[in-house]
Amino acid sequence: MRRYALRAASVAAALGLWQALTSLDIDLWLRFSQFPTVTDVARAFADRLTGPDYWTDLTDSLTRIVTGFLLAAVLGVATGVLVARSRLAEDLLGPLLEVVRPIPAIALVPVAILLFPSNEQGIVFITFTAAFFPVLVSTRHAVRALTPVWEEAVRTMGGGRWRILGSVVLPGALPGIFGGLSVGIGVSWICVISAEMISGQYGVGYRTWQDYTIVNYPGVFVGMVTIGVLGWLTSTAVELLGRRLTRWLPRTSYVPGIRPPRQARSTAAPVPAGPRTEKDVPHDQLV
Repeated sequence: MRRYALRAASVAAALGLWQALTSLDIDLWLRFSQFPTVTDVARAFADRLTGPDYWTDLTDSLTRIVTGFLLAAVLGVATGVLVARSRLAEDLLGPLLEVVRPIPAIALVPVAILLFPSNEQGIVFITFTAAFFPVLVSTRHAVRALTPVWEEAVRTMGGGRWRILGSVVLPGALPGIFGGLSVGIGVSWICVISAEMISGQYGVGYRTWQDYTIVNYPGVFVGMVTIGVLGWLTSTAVELLGRRLTRWLPRTSYVPGIRPPRQARSTAAPVPAGPRTEKDVPHDQLV
């Protein structure tokens, strides 16, 4: 309870500082006089919740994120395992993937507009591309880091290729895979909001950009808060799923706020440091 209270107090302090700086029109180096106050944003948020457009934008953004992210999770894990396990696949796909990987997903918006017949499919493609490469790279490294002894043990007991994949490769690589999924969901939100601002018709990013063009700054902050909350909820869902599927992993025994118990002092007599003589050796150990 103390930790949750501390977290709530930190958020309240940040909001209080925001309200003070904006209501007093503080202009030192940063121009807080241009910012809306917390009360203005809360009022705009309440007005937006009562309208139908907010929930339509929310549904569209979530649909794009879920569709693109699930495609990236499936294809990213499959491609990462294939590249890590097959030398032929690494030679064929590796150079192409490494050339495309450094390109920012948002830079592919013109390609998506030319390639796909609708903006909706193009935004899903941008979201998929953003999450695909973090999942691919983390899966590839996780599979290559597995201990070869596990695979040899399964082969010794008569297990085939699919048995090794299902009982050794995928379970052993799960921690690394979910690390890539956690990174991928965050990058997906960044790119889907940017794609909605550029070529979207509905969505949180589209509505935020429209509020900016009509100088509705409280509405802009409503969109920013919505994006932050949605990103936090989806990242938490991925993390909880990862913990659920990797329950067999050993967890740390450290609990914040609780000191580890001190080691009990030994009551045994100290062993002499010098050379031992016949008097120091017990009688039953003498030969």
